[in-house]
Amino acid sequence: MINLKYTIEGGNFTNAGFASSQVKKTLKQLNVSTKLIKNVVVALYEAEVNIVAHANKGEIDVSISPEEVKMILTDQGKGIKDIDQAMTVGYSTASQKVRAMGFGAGMGLPNIKKNVDLLTIESNVGIGTTLTMIKKLI
Repeated sequence: MINLKYTIEGGNFTNAGFASSQVKKTLKQLNVSTKLIKNVVVALYEAEVNIVAHANKGEIDVSISPEEVKMILTDQGKGIKDIDQAMTVGYSTASQKVRAMGFGAGMGLPNIKKNVDLLTIESNVGIGTTLTMIKKLI
């Protein structure tokens, strides 16, 4: 079992994608198939950018076993008021500043769901959100 941990700073788009690129390198070293790596990296990148765009800070915990990649992302942010609505393609609460940088198109959560085998979202408005994502490797 390999465990990786990353701290994400809200608003820091310069480092957005660092965790997902590190996980990609690790999965390549483990000879995971290109298709599965792509699924993991797309989901993790989308979730990582959501923390940067919507939270003050967050943490990413990744556990890699021969069977699966489990990613738990916990943030301290504004939370998600309506998870069902947030899962709708095109729905976004991103600020104009975030949209001007090319983010916030409302594709993040739907893309995550498409690329993992299991997605759970727990959110408390004004406190933060936890995403648990699992991608099976076998």
